[in-house]
Amino acid sequence: MTRGFLSDNASGIHPRALAALAEANEGHAPSYGTDRWTAALQELVRDIFGPDAGIFPVFNGTGGNVISVQALLQRWDAVVATTESHMVNDESTAPQLVGGTRIVTVGHTDGKATPESLAPAFDAYDGTVRHARPAAVTIAQATELGTTYTLTELTELTAYARHRDARVHVDGARLANAAVRLRTGLREAVGDVHLLTFGGTKNGLLLGDAVVTLDPALAEAVDRLRKASTQLASKMRFVSAQLLALLSDGLWQDNARRANAAADLLADKLATLGLSPRYPVGANAVFIPVPAEALTHVLAEAPVLRWDATTVRAVASYDTTEDDVDALVATLARHLDC
Repeated sequence: MTRGFLSDNASGIHPRALAALAEANEGHAPSYGTDRWTAALQELVRDIFGPDAGIFPVFNGTGGNVISVQALLQRWDAVVATTESHMVNDESTAPQLVGGTRIVTVGHTDGKATPESLAPAFDAYDGTVRHARPAAVTIAQATELGTTYTLTELTELTAYARHRDARVHVDGARLANAAVRLRTGLREAVGDVHLLTFGGTKNGLLLGDAVVTLDPALAEAVDRLRKASTQLASKMRFVSAQLLALLSDGLWQDNARRANAAADLLADKLATLGLSPRYPVGANAVFIPVPAEALTHVLAEAPVLRWDATTVRAVASYDTTEDDVDALVATLARHLDC
């Protein structure tokens, strides 16, 4: 069976998630989230994220991100995102086509927004009806470049956004990996934000992410937008059962810890070849420098993703082994003359 580092989407289903699906498949259950698995998931999320939290399972991260940002904006508003964000580069036109969302882009430092990078988007707004009002900020934890916001950085960023009367969304496709890196819980790893998208697919599930509201005033909007955006599952118990398994008994931590450890091992072994990752390894992704003349040969053999003309991305999964890492390093060594 082919194994690789193209994405943590490529891994199989964790056995506990698969068992949860099998258990949920017994008999019949009410539809559209009125089942016992979704009810149990709601209770568990309140334990994890606080008594005001609500969870809304969706099919995928794109849907979760689009719904989240819609819930934060009026039709005349804009969301601020970095030029390296998933929302800008990897959601196709879903924010515009499905959400009708205007995105204003700003710079970043290793994929992370800062108060200084956000300021131009807010300073440029003149308050007139001719221009979209920047009313929300979306960030990713971990970022698209595999880095992780520190708790201090989150505090500064969210404080600045609130100072500018903007609400904040976190794209948490790899939030579990960031939380493990920070040695915190999931709630602490997002900071003082209004809502987030929680990723399950990249951390061992068949499919299924979720929007988690931390501001209860957003719950009705997310609930209605989920249906309007075609993200409401009729047989929701199969999504909820997986998320329930992932969030129970530390499975999300175990999976993320293994993926992060494999990424760290890869970075360490690259160092023996004289290679340093392009960006700090803050979660489970390693960005590897590759000379432009060697890129085609590396991509032909190494199970990694082309990032740009001189960089490939390797993402470890919950089931990545030391043998997988060694095989990748050996392939790189052959083609990079290390």
